[in-house]
Amino acid sequence: KLDPANPARTIPDNRLSVIDLRATPPAVVQTLEAGAGASGVSVNRAGTLALVANRNAGTVSVFRIADGRLAPVSTLTVAPAASGTSHVQFTPDGRFALVTRDGDFFVTVLKVEGENVTLAGRDITVGMRPYGLGITRDGRWAAGANTGRSSGDADTVSLISLAAEPFRTVDTVSVGPTPEGIQVSPDNRHVAVTVMNGSNRAANHPMRGPGLLIMLRIDDGRLVRVAQAEVGSWGQRVVFNNDGTRVYVQNMVEREIQVLSFDGQRLTTLPERIRVDGGPSAFRTADR
Repeated sequence: KLDPANPARTIPDNRLSVIDLRATPPAVVQTLEAGAGASGVSVNRAGTLALVANRNAGTVSVFRIADGRLAPVSTLTVAPAASGTSHVQFTPDGRFALVTRDGDFFVTVLKVEGENVTLAGRDITVGMRPYGLGITRDGRWAAGANTGRSSGDADTVSLISLAAEPFRTVDTVSVGPTPEGIQVSPDNRHVAVTVMNGSNRAANHPMRGPGLLIMLRIDDGRLVRVAQAEVGSWGQRVVFNNDGTRVYVQNMVEREIQVLSFDGQRLTTLPERIRVDGGPSAFRTADR
């Protein structure tokens, strides 16, 4: 947003918008303040609590949800501002939340007791600069995309076991330069990750390559690559449909959502493209 002290420059925004999806058309009904660089947002399954990761503040904001409105509860300091708290996500049982830290190589575990959100005393070591995160619906696994230094070197995805406390990283695999969007399949068995692969670089750059979608299988606590397909440039988020047979990838440069089919072994690009008005960068589907 524009800096109130100097309108000639911008500073990280801290605003959070509440949208009423029951209205026709859907409308913004509330605007609140979180922390600087408010980024990842997560709502618990009960629909009573929302968490916001503040990327430029090293904090997580906690909000109560009631009667279609949010009310601030607390702000939790997770780490120094340079840690880049980017995304936060509840575990399915609502007892914990995980916070990725884009400024270093940790995923921080939060403990959730009612509206009281505290540090659980556990920072999980993953790869360099964890950013995106997906948690399986059965609550057994989390998968995190480690974006690295955007230097053209191969980067990684980490698998975190949530089956027993303390949570821990059990596998980290290479997927290519700059994985960003990541999501787990509805059947808890696969992890889809978009890899920039230099597709956001200039056309004549020696490290430019096609955007990639990598499909990994969770196999007895290990990540196994099962399929790969080319996608558009600067791939952002990825989602599955509810039975896991379609995968949708946001192509930032092309301003479109690309559709692929997945049969458990192969990714196949389908002819349809969903055009959007701007570069898409955030994407979720409802858990059922």
